[in-house]
Amino acid sequence: MTFDDIKKLIASDESRTLELKKTTGELKDGMHSACAFLNTEGGWLIFGVAPSSLKIIGQEVTDKTQQEIAQALAGLEPAVDVRVAYVDVPEYPGNKVIAMHFDGWVWGERPHTFHGCPFYKVESTTKVMSQDMYDERIRAHQPQLYAWERLAADGVTMADLNENLIRNGIRRGIDGGRIPESALYEPTGDILAKWKLIKNGVPTNGAVLLFSDNIDEYPQFTLRMARFVGTDKNRFRDNQRVEGNFFQLLDAGIAFCFKHLSLSGVITNHSMEREEQLEIPYHALREALINALCHRYWERYNLTISLAFYDDRVEIASPGTFPPQITPENIKEPHESFPHNLKVAEALYRMTYLENWGSGAKRIMDACKDQGIEAPTWRSDGGFVTITFKRPIVTKSDTEQREASTKYRSSTDQVLTKYRPSTDQVQKIILSMGDDYMTMSEIMSNIGLKHRPSFRENYFLPALAEGAIERLYPEQPNHPKQKYRLTESAKEWKNSL
Repeated sequence: MTFDDIKKLIASDESRTLELKKTTGELKDGMHSACAFLNTEGGWLIFGVAPSSLKIIGQEVTDKTQQEIAQALAGLEPAVDVRVAYVDVPEYPGNKVIAMHFDGWVWGERPHTFHGCPFYKVESTTKVMSQDMYDERIRAHQPQLYAWERLAADGVTMADLNENLIRNGIRRGIDGGRIPESALYEPTGDILAKWKLIKNGVPTNGAVLLFSDNIDEYPQFTLRMARFVGTDKNRFRDNQRVEGNFFQLLDAGIAFCFKHLSLSGVITNHSMEREEQLEIPYHALREALINALCHRYWERYNLTISLAFYDDRVEIASPGTFPPQITPENIKEPHESFPHNLKVAEALYRMTYLENWGSGAKRIMDACKDQGIEAPTWRSDGGFVTITFKRPIVTKSDTEQREASTKYRSSTDQVLTKYRPSTDQVQKIILSMGDDYMTMSEIMSNIGLKHRPSFRENYFLPALAEGAIERLYPEQPNHPKQKYRLTESAKEWKNSL
């Protein structure tokens, strides 16, 4: 490094990547800045320049000076290999400028500290890192030790895990080619152990999130849903709060979407058949809900995911923040994935609920593009990540017609008046059922379908959402002996035929 190099470095004054000190008498403060560089974007620490005037004066450098610098650098943890440059100052013979460059932080590396305290840069200011930021970086560095999803669950045993949910997930994974068929004959405990969802024989928090019916100690396993009147939160016509594991919350969210979004029929050119579609693509909403449930900060017990419907938009807000590499702008571009809950994401990938990591935003935008509606937007306020879908503009007559045919009351369990099935699929369910309770498998068999996920998404959930069928155990959606029957409104429509 030359004197001209120093002049070029300091030409634009102190910044996020440049810190100037007059002498090594400020060595301690300089090491705070060095630690901040290591935890941010990197930068130069230079001694021998007056910060106010930017005059290069240098200082005398002795063996003691070099020893003090080496001792100060030893206070940085983890240890760093820094080459210290000593540059002669022509105007001050015998004086030298001392320059050190520090590389920036990379996601997954351990955060640096100076004598046990972490620092980082906010513009040109050096600040002490908050505990939340430090903990997040520690979790990224050693997720196997600190991640919430990997901690042993408190008060939950293997008996509290829903065997049917686990087996259904395994079957989906086998059908999708992501789980070997031999898994059908393995104990579920062995499968979960391979997925790192069991720790010392005890389910982890991640296992509870995915498969447990015992969620008494997990108040954050909640989804808040509302249909507001207008474009703000002053009034609502439907307000629900659902508690449950991952799949229960996902089902509840999808059902709420079917309840409050318009459903229309489209004749496709390739098949000349009528296809039903929501005003916002079902696959986009489902992907957004899965992402919100998979990547949220579940360790934040006092926060919940929300699904809000307004006249002009739909918003899904999930507690958490974007990884440092992701912004509301570049999330729309190809990017790698940095899942906050790695083992939960891996399990959902095996069960085909997630595709290639990092491609979720693209699939959401592609689904919107295919249906000819505007792509959603993302934002983060430091506490929540929110995705917003704009609802297509409809005429007043369209709105009146929709509200007349899909007029819901505030109660979750009350059904439509003057009911008519919204889709051919729901109509098939009604016509296939009698007056008695039936299991989901029996209903599916009556219709002649064998692919359970397709039946669930296209037939069963819409029928449940619009009040065509009702549960035998409405307060326990995943009751092992759950069955379903036609509602009175569905029976009236069926009898009218």
